[in-house]
Amino acid sequence: MDFYTKTSIATSKEITKAYSTSFSLGILGLSKPLRSPIYAIYGFVRVADEIVDTFHGKNQRDLLERFWSETDRAIDEGISTNPVLQSFQYVVNEYQIDRSLINTFLRSMEMDLKDQNFDQATYEQYILGSAEVVGLMCLKVFVQGDQARYEELTPFAMKLGSAFQKINFLRDVAQDFQSLGRSYFPNVDLSNFNDEAKMAIERDIERDFRKGYEGILQLPKGSRFGVYIAYMYYYALFQKIMRTPSSDVFMTRIRIGNRKKYRLFASSFVRHMLNLL
Repeated sequence: MDFYTKTSIATSKEITKAYSTSFSLGILGLSKPLRSPIYAIYGFVRVADEIVDTFHGKNQRDLLERFWSETDRAIDEGISTNPVLQSFQYVVNEYQIDRSLINTFLRSMEMDLKDQNFDQATYEQYILGSAEVVGLMCLKVFVQGDQARYEELTPFAMKLGSAFQKINFLRDVAQDFQSLGRSYFPNVDLSNFNDEAKMAIERDIERDFRKGYEGILQLPKGSRFGVYIAYMYYYALFQKIMRTPSSDVFMTRIRIGNRKKYRLFASSFVRHMLNLL
């Protein structure tokens, strides 16, 4: 069983590396005992997201329902023949991750199965499930059983996850609207997306970022650097988006090149070592 679980975690690690350079480098900034659990969480989240985002031409609702059911069963039984779910159930049971966080996440994935324009309530509900609770799953690992510290850091982790997700929305606004029929931002007419609407979204993200950064400084030493790296990558992307006119944001997907990501990793490491975060 130990060998199978290790192999399953290796599968989640490969999924992470294939889908996200940013998170892969961020995970390398964590202390070694924390890396495998975060790979397992990312692998689970990634597969669920792919079901609703890219499995076009398939019965996505049925696939998500089966994935949800198999997740519940894997956690209950402590075993799964699906390597991603095997690694995830191990982490859920090992770190006592609340099942309500998992169900809230999967309900947000379910929301992506229908075209809709989000109002403020559904926008907040979606961000809670798609990002904030994922941050809380990771926080459970970072505090390693310290429930008091978990509760203390919960609002900060949620705000950081919210900032990351809102940046994803801005980065992918054209693809989401034109290809998937999604409009996440409430009270924003994407058929007439302009600089004023973009700046209002950016002010909201900036507030989340400030709160999230406060939490990074309070994280245990083993997780602080890795989360700070992810923060730096997203903030660099955010700055690039802020410098880009709304018309261009709506036409092209803004990215940070891998070369810059490696430079950010190096500079973040220096700041971390000199205690300059």
